[in-house]
Amino acid sequence: MRKNILISAALSAMALAAVPAFAAGPGDNIKQGKSLGEAGYEWNKGDGEDAEALKAKPDLKNGRDVYEVCAACHLPEGWGLTDGTFPQLAGQHYKVIIKQLSDIRAKNRDNPTMYPFALPSQIGGPQSIADVAGYIQSLKMNPKPGLGDGKDLAHGEKLYKENCVRCHGEHGEGDNEKFYPRLEAQHYNYLLRQYQWIKEGKRRNANPDMVKQIQSFTDRDTKAVLDYVSRIKPPKDKVGKVGWKNPDFK
Repeated sequence: MRKNILISAALSAMALAAVPAFAAGPGDNIKQGKSLGEAGYEWNKGDGEDAEALKAKPDLKNGRDVYEVCAACHLPEGWGLTDGTFPQLAGQHYKVIIKQLSDIRAKNRDNPTMYPFALPSQIGGPQSIADVAGYIQSLKMNPKPGLGDGKDLAHGEKLYKENCVRCHGEHGEGDNEKFYPRLEAQHYNYLLRQYQWIKEGKRRNANPDMVKQIQSFTDRDTKAVLDYVSRIKPPKDKVGKVGWKNPDFK
């Protein structure tokens, strides 16, 4: 199974070059998203598939089956890649996963690499979103995430405590009920890319309060705070052992 998944990842990467971004067909039942600040777009409005998925009771067995599609890029363990190409998903909050997956499907968050694999034709409808979110949340987190250079951590800690704690928590734990993602132990390079996209308005489903707050951050500020965040240790009961392999995908 694991070998097949890795082969699938390689084939998927090659196939993406031939897939137009957001190439939705007439039967995809996906609504068009709107740009950040465009009339009609409201952050986390909850009037799409996310609302339906949040009402569902997650079936972790089906979630495991759905996750096989995700595992090709995010790995069976949900740990992503330390170079930040693919983020760690393991241990992420249930509601955050539902929101982000629903936003990608609704085109409120641009992700042409993931989009073709997130369609209802590939993984199912709102119930499947709930199922896979429940499964991902149950996975143990990567004990060795990708880090920055570690040269400016005191500055990063200061910035984090002054700017980020209110939403993401003292330890980067986020908030499931408010849809704020868990940041602790996320890959540095992934954080860096997403942060820049949020600042530039490219990640269109970002919280507008965050977009405004980080506009004054310098390059030094950005690198320092994200390096600090990537090094925050999650609670021990949420972290996997070094070298752990997900037994669900043997």
